[in-house]
Amino acid sequence: MSLPGGMPPTTRNLLGYAGQPPHPHWPGGAKLAVSVVVNVEEGAEFSLLSGDDRNEMMPETGRIVQGAPDLCMESQFDYGVRAGLWRLLDLLDRFGVKATFSCCGRAVAHTPQLAAQPAARGHEISAHGWRWESHAGMDEAQERETIARTVATLHAACGQRPLGWHTKSSASINTRRLLLEEGGFLYDSDAYDDDLPRLVQVQGKPHVVLPYAFDTNDMRFAPGQGFVRPEDFAGYCSSAFDWLLREGATAPKMLSIGLHLRVIGRPARMRGLEMLLEHISRHQGVWFARRMDIARHWRSLNGLE
Repeated sequence: MSLPGGMPPTTRNLLGYAGQPPHPHWPGGAKLAVSVVVNVEEGAEFSLLSGDDRNEMMPETGRIVQGAPDLCMESQFDYGVRAGLWRLLDLLDRFGVKATFSCCGRAVAHTPQLAAQPAARGHEISAHGWRWESHAGMDEAQERETIARTVATLHAACGQRPLGWHTKSSASINTRRLLLEEGGFLYDSDAYDDDLPRLVQVQGKPHVVLPYAFDTNDMRFAPGQGFVRPEDFAGYCSSAFDWLLREGATAPKMLSIGLHLRVIGRPARMRGLEMLLEHISRHQGVWFARRMDIARHWRSLNGLE
């Protein structure tokens, strides 16, 4: 039996490192690598006013507008560019944290500063697809063109091509192979299954998978998703940090913290991020790393750099 696309079920590895993870030997002997990921999606959402056939189906109001422009939804996304971006850049600068800005190509095509400004401050610019959309079931030719257009747009905006890729929701069964065929990607983050990177072989070529996380993520500020007060976000993420730092005494791991300009950029939520960074800054043995730096380190650890 095989799945659509010819992928046999036996390729699914549920054991992973089977309780014996490799020692990552993080730089400086760090006990924990902390990866801050800023998802840049503003301008890539579905909108009738942008020529799409529908409006975005995940507005913060929870009320979907059909058959007419959704000015409320657009204004909500606009906040991430008009206010959130600048507030977040300043806070990261204050703590000396370099992050990965995971950018949708169409968002950057509309507002190049979304990539240019973070790049100018030393942050990584990675790819988050062309649109804010899943690639599951996407036609292979369309996906190949989508990857190429995203790379070209991000490169034009900030002078550097993306080395990482992360698909909203589900990647397709072809995504990872197409990224390798494109030729310039070091890693993807289309996995949520571990606290350490891993090296995979894709058609005989080595590729790093850097798992991402939906729980240590400001997306849980969405109505009904668990975070309401800034202390909710700071407390939850701090608990994850504390646990992994303790494990790191013998088995160092990696912690992903997911942010969105229009979400964390709201004043009260920014206080939650500030509280989290204050907490982390009080501890030794932490490596704040861009994802491309983690991928390069992992490749080096495996004799590939």
